[in-house]
Amino acid sequence: SPGILFNTGAGQHILKNPLVVNSIIEKAALRRTDVILEVGPGTGNLTVKMLEKVKKVIACEIDPRLVGELQKRVQGTCLANKLEIKVGDVLKTDLPFFDACVANLPYQISSPFVFKLLLHRPFFRCAILMFQREFALRLVAKPGSKLYCRLSINTQLLARVDHLMKVGKNNFKPPPKVESSVVRIEPKNPPPPINFQEWDGLVRIAFVRKNKTLSAAFKSSAVEQLLDHNYRVHCSLHNTVSSLLISSTSVFCGLHTDFYKSKKLTLKSLMYQSFSKREIPENFKIAEKIQTVLKDTGYSEKRARSMDIDDFIRLLHGFNSEGIHFS
Repeated sequence: SPGILFNTGAGQHILKNPLVVNSIIEKAALRRTDVILEVGPGTGNLTVKMLEKVKKVIACEIDPRLVGELQKRVQGTCLANKLEIKVGDVLKTDLPFFDACVANLPYQISSPFVFKLLLHRPFFRCAILMFQREFALRLVAKPGSKLYCRLSINTQLLARVDHLMKVGKNNFKPPPKVESSVVRIEPKNPPPPINFQEWDGLVRIAFVRKNKTLSAAFKSSAVEQLLDHNYRVHCSLHNTVSSLLISSTSVFCGLHTDFYKSKKLTLKSLMYQSFSKREIPENFKIAEKIQTVLKDTGYSEKRARSMDIDDFIRLLHGFNSEGIHFS
């Protein structure tokens, strides 16, 4: 497509080397029955090769000029009816059903797109994605590595991630300023039984300064205010539920109905009595409760940079069991 001026600011770097295209397709292990999601198809070098091997490709493209190029490329061929083009911003639209995702992704949408993919249902089999090299290395980084960050642990909580191959900048037109890598992402199915918003709230606090001890990270006034608010909300909701359980248990498991009639006690009044006894003390300080949880779980002096998924699961459980929530 010699006539097109590619918008590098929008991440338009077309993969031109057919050997790299073939290698990506080989690693995707495509099946004849597959519906493939492709994001940023560009002029269709990867798209056309996939159309030859699968049932359908759904290509999401934001640039109408490239949509035109892609349509021209398959027009009048047997591949045309296997291609569906969605025009628009993939981050702002619901993803369709697909078996696998294969894409040379516009690099500036890498992080939000990865999490859109991982939280997508129904589950897909795998994603083979081209990323900026440093982003790819962050995805696969392990505790203790310089690149280990919130992105690493969140991705690895929800998926198995493998670095497949490096791709030099000269394989693209126009060449980007950075080196690239291809990564395979396989969502864990079933997913871990964890509320992701809760999990991410904890991890976000811990990784703001990943080299600080958790004791220090949680002393921020903004963090304390947030957790204090969440704690009070949780207590009011939790008390209501506890009251209901206490009251209904009393009514049905050991106290006679006649007793209630004689005392003119109702389920409502029992709930109120139970509720009113469980107020938060006036001198309550969330900071002390936070530090107690950190100490009791053994993570007070630990740093996020060296903690793995199991560590954060234990810590989250420690906070949640004391009524401290992150979402």
